[in-house]
Amino acid sequence: MFMKRKIKILECIRQGQIGGGESHLLSLVENLERDKFDPVVLSFTEGPMIERLHEMNVPTHVIHTLRPFDFRKWKMIKGLIRDIQPDIIHAHGTRANSNIIWAAKSLQIPVIYTIHGWSFHQDQKPFVRKIRIMGERYLTQRSDINIAVSESNRASGQHFIESLKAVVINNGIDQHKFDPQRVYRDIRTELNIPLDKILILFIARFTAHKQPLTLIQAFSEAIKVNPGLYLLMVGDGDQRPEAETLIKQLNLFDHVTIKGFRQDVPDVLAAADIFVLPSLWEGLPIGLLEAMSMGKAVIATNVDGTKEVVKNEENGLLIDTEGLISKLANAILDLSQNGIKRKEFGKKAMETVQNRFNAVKMTRQIEEIYTAVSGD
Repeated sequence: MFMKRKIKILECIRQGQIGGGESHLLSLVENLERDKFDPVVLSFTEGPMIERLHEMNVPTHVIHTLRPFDFRKWKMIKGLIRDIQPDIIHAHGTRANSNIIWAAKSLQIPVIYTIHGWSFHQDQKPFVRKIRIMGERYLTQRSDINIAVSESNRASGQHFIESLKAVVINNGIDQHKFDPQRVYRDIRTELNIPLDKILILFIARFTAHKQPLTLIQAFSEAIKVNPGLYLLMVGDGDQRPEAETLIKQLNLFDHVTIKGFRQDVPDVLAAADIFVLPSLWEGLPIGLLEAMSMGKAVIATNVDGTKEVVKNEENGLLIDTEGLISKLANAILDLSQNGIKRKEFGKKAMETVQNRFNAVKMTRQIEEIYTAVSGD
């Protein structure tokens, strides 16, 4: 019997650490119909994501660079692509696309670009923002298909790039993996977190746009009013040393635990009472969706993507980024002192994810694009 040839997809990602884009890629690869699609991954750093891909028997390559538009690596990337011979290249994020676009175009391989949040932002210096906008315009115009992960993500791009054409495919997560009805490990005992404390959880990169330092300051204010609080921060990044120093300066050593990125995110989420994501911008945050799928009460900022998921006082608390420390402290106090509200928000949060942000649905939509672009 004639067997139809699989469509080979080279999935490209900025890093091997576990972040939002990386979790998205793992969900996508895990849910692809392997009898139709043959995924290969190119990451620009090592990390635990690479180990997970190996466990899934997904061929994975690493070409190390921390820079966007790193022309020093372009010939090496082109050589790898020529060896792999993909039908399509799917770039996840700005850094990944900026480092494969030259090779892909010179080899006449179609490129799909998923925009996991734009590289330009309002808080940047005007010159830096202008350069970033020019870079995104260059990438979106040369990609065959652009995917925005939320409607607001597409709208904010079109505000600065009038020529932008993008389809919207919401991020989705595996609700079997992030299911509050499952049995999870006792993370509190493992990390020596008192069982009687209200546990506030932050899982994200320690970078300025995720605002870990602001969260620590807000927590410092909240615990003065409610001593029964505890903060667990999970992640790595350039602001982690500064965060650890701030914790000591504010005398929070006995009330805050910091751990690096972990593979057991569902177990960590199960231990928490409140999930906090105080970002200055987002595409559509995977970590937030995971927490909501686990039935957690969430506090998040009123920014792109997030505001399409969280409806204030319905399935969580949504706060503005202006005056963030005081607003975040007040939100933490509000939820920490109201168990009924936390339970109700958690229930509504689960319903939100179930209805709108399913990983299988997301994957089927992306598969349709793969099929259309490949011409099969």
